[in-house]
Amino acid sequence: MTNADTKRHVETRPQPRPGSASRTTWRYAVAGLSASLVGLGLARFSYTPLIPALIAAKWFSASDVVYLGAANLAGYLAGALAARALATRIGAVRALRTMMLLATLSFFASSAPLSFSWFFAWRFLAGLTGGIIMVLAASVILPHTSAARRGIVGGVIFAGVGLGVAASGTLVPLLLQQGLQQSWYGLGMLSALLTLASWWNWPAETKADAAPSHPAKPHRVSPAARALLVQYGLNAVALVPHMVFIVDFVARGLAQGIAAGSRYWVLYGLAAIVGPLITGHLGDRSGFGPALRAAFLIEAGAVLLPTVSTAPVSLVVSSVVVGGFTPGIVPLVLGRIHELVPHSSQQQRAIWSHATTSFALFQATAAYGFSWIYAQTGGDYLLLFGLGGGAAVLALAIDLGFALITRKA
Repeated sequence: MTNADTKRHVETRPQPRPGSASRTTWRYAVAGLSASLVGLGLARFSYTPLIPALIAAKWFSASDVVYLGAANLAGYLAGALAARALATRIGAVRALRTMMLLATLSFFASSAPLSFSWFFAWRFLAGLTGGIIMVLAASVILPHTSAARRGIVGGVIFAGVGLGVAASGTLVPLLLQQGLQQSWYGLGMLSALLTLASWWNWPAETKADAAPSHPAKPHRVSPAARALLVQYGLNAVALVPHMVFIVDFVARGLAQGIAAGSRYWVLYGLAAIVGPLITGHLGDRSGFGPALRAAFLIEAGAVLLPTVSTAPVSLVVSSVVVGGFTPGIVPLVLGRIHELVPHSSQQQRAIWSHATTSFALFQATAAYGFSWIYAQTGGDYLLLFGLGGGAAVLALAIDLGFALITRKA
């Protein structure tokens, strides 16, 4: 073959189409969005607008319903702890698909209030699926994403949380018109459709998608990273009052009804859609450390706002800001981890797993603790908002204190 023939052969060889990689990236991102929507947005957050209806239908007592909500958070903790081991055993992509199937099944199982134990088990399982999805989804997708697009792709993945909140707040009042059991069926059908739509859109399984069977000797976690784990956990405490109680607070605490409570939940969810996109962009522009401090300060004010005023505008601002930061804190913490550990992807994944576990542990503890306080105080919602706001203030104080100590050293 002459040089000219070789040249012609190279020129006529099929080349990847411009934009094909981009389409593949967004296909992966949509799969991640669907997973977070099912495992977190629906399996976790759709329960909140259902709380008043569960009480009104006498499926469970008011105190039982709150403990059932906390069961979901306990399951989330178990999922965060089990995620890496499960990915090692069956593969991360297979684990994600399985969790979406189990989350779907939990909706249909919850349509039959056979007993408190039955419902508790399925709420726990629904939380477990969310914890596993939270740890694995981004770690499966981001290695297949160019560095220039990781921020926006990560934002799309976690925007699924807000989409699920908004969808549940919009759909649940409509479904409840058909009955409580039908509401669970409707959520199950939506989850099944999302699971089916995402099934073939995950990246091909690779060894990097699971934790190694024989992990390398663990690196020493820096004091700054340890402080970040505690701050992320305290942030989880700050989110619990809105995440679990806001709809019931408006519906029964302020006697405005389920429809009014659901409207605030929709605002919460809409803000959660754009929250990770905005915070990720701000982190890129200003650095993730300063952005995280600003987040703690703003979030503290928003959580505490209902203790000062329950006027509609105050509740709107509180719901929107806290809703935005519910998933919006995630890209900030991920970005901060990359700042603290810039050269070790293995250590970044390990710290992110620890961070998710810290978040789940603090959140589950707060949910059970707040449920106990709620029962003991006869439903003092404002005390719960005060405690949540105090946790955000403490997270900010730890960050500022650590920065001051480091500067002096």
